[in-house]
Amino acid sequence: MYEHLDLRADGDVIWATMNRPERLNALNRKLVEELRDFFVGLYWRRDARVVVLSGAGGAFCAGLDLKERNTQAPGGRSVGAGLTAQREISEIVIAMRRCPQPIIACVDGAASGGGFALALASDVRIATPRTRMNAAFIRIGLSACDIGVSYFLPRMVGSSVAAEYMLTGRFIGAERAYQLGLVSRVVAPEAMEAEAQGFVADMLHATPLGLRLTKEALNHAIDAQGLEAAVAMEDRNQILASLDGDFGEGVAAFLEKRPPRYERRDG
Repeated sequence: MYEHLDLRADGDVIWATMNRPERLNALNRKLVEELRDFFVGLYWRRDARVVVLSGAGGAFCAGLDLKERNTQAPGGRSVGAGLTAQREISEIVIAMRRCPQPIIACVDGAASGGGFALALASDVRIATPRTRMNAAFIRIGLSACDIGVSYFLPRMVGSSVAAEYMLTGRFIGAERAYQLGLVSRVVAPEAMEAEAQGFVADMLHATPLGLRLTKEALNHAIDAQGLEAAVAMEDRNQILASLDGDFGEGVAAFLEKRPPRYERRDG
């Protein structure tokens, strides 16, 4: 059980909600620790096939909790200690990309700084009309290149648009985010869970192995050396998926126009 991260298991899906609404779900030390523990642990789990990440109240995540930081004792810290503290946060987005489960981010309201990074590290993003995202780091005396944002954003929107938002810290509204392809849908806040459930249902039609291998191959293809490297990964994954015990059920369900009934496995 976590203090600031609420988890609800619904069959093969985990609904994860950052729950600090009084602070717009800002990242304090405890929430950072809980997010890191949760996403790192997902790598080994076979009972969870899809994750839906959201924030409680009217915000996704407002980034680092600066009020908590301001209560720290004055005085400097060593470079080593600083790097360790930084990696404790950045490890979250690395774990999000490394875990085999697709992550659907329900981005309602503010997604700033670290919250922006969490949204970008997800696989699918759903927004509401009140969604506002930005690389807030540069507005508080830091570099905008933080927690994977300099990796994700240019790959999603191109270097020119990424520079526009990272050098200024300007907000990206829901309509602009949709135009740029940063979000897949813009829906009313009350419709967000149903929209996420639609994505979940479609993803669960894939075999457990096929879903995991697809996320893995997409990750590799983004940085592949070229077409042949990407195709080699695709070829390998198709053979693995076709030899898996669930392949026959997937074909049968498709032909019979019914939901698939895959076997639960621990391995």
